[in-house]
Amino acid sequence: MEAEVVYIVLAASFGIFMSHLNREPLGSLNSLSEGDAIPRPGPIAAAPGAVELCPDGALVGGGAIAPPARDAQAPDCVEQLTGTKTASAVAWPSFNAMPLWLRQELRSDHAGEYGAVMIYRGILALSKDGAVRQFAERHLVTERQHLSLMEEIVPHSGRTKLIPLWRVMGWLTGALPALVGPRAVFATIEAVEHFVDHHYQQQIDRLVAQGHYGVLRQVLVDCQADEVSHREEAAQLASPRRSWLLRLWCAVVGSGSALAVLAARRV
Repeated sequence: MEAEVVYIVLAASFGIFMSHLNREPLGSLNSLSEGDAIPRPGPIAAAPGAVELCPDGALVGGGAIAPPARDAQAPDCVEQLTGTKTASAVAWPSFNAMPLWLRQELRSDHAGEYGAVMIYRGILALSKDGAVRQFAERHLVTERQHLSLMEEIVPHSGRTKLIPLWRVMGWLTGALPALVGPRAVFATIEAVEHFVDHHYQQQIDRLVAQGHYGVLRQVLVDCQADEVSHREEAAQLASPRRSWLLRLWCAVVGSGSALAVLAARRV
């Protein structure tokens, strides 16, 4: 009986997803157009002023700001994207000139931010709860900013070929808990962001150790800070008392995220 219920829920969710897919083409995923100003994501406030390149490729402008404490070894030159600057104005390092491991990690980062946008879109497609919708709408803005940055850094030729799969799985990862209720949504986001935090930290540690690509390292630090903020907010909103089914779902979400990274690195 339980298996039949799960099957019905999955079938219904997929049917709703397909109806949304027909209304919204793939290119509409990110609402920020190429000419839109992209505010700097993360808790680091961008200071207005001229922007210039530092020797290691990082950006500075009027009123330098210190990097987050988690990246204490980061250079003094900290990237600043002001409200009047677009991501396309940044002189990103050549993707093809990067070492293989870094290209693979950035490919997985792009896929992850794409999936994050779809998770929140899945939540908003089905949730009627006001608090959940407000939560998802705010975080969707941040994830779209992250995706815009990753699209600037990673060219089309360097992106995973599994984007159509990410579109479906990301949407379902948000939509399924939205059918259950707010606690399931917040627990799911906490599980996803717990993995993302560690995933970004591994990349940051390796870049710090090698002492190269300061501008990319700072982007990862800033994106990570946003994801940690999302995780902590979700943890506060989620109930500490969780059923075995919800705990199992969160474990599946965490393991699925790890498998998704492995796949994105290779395909």
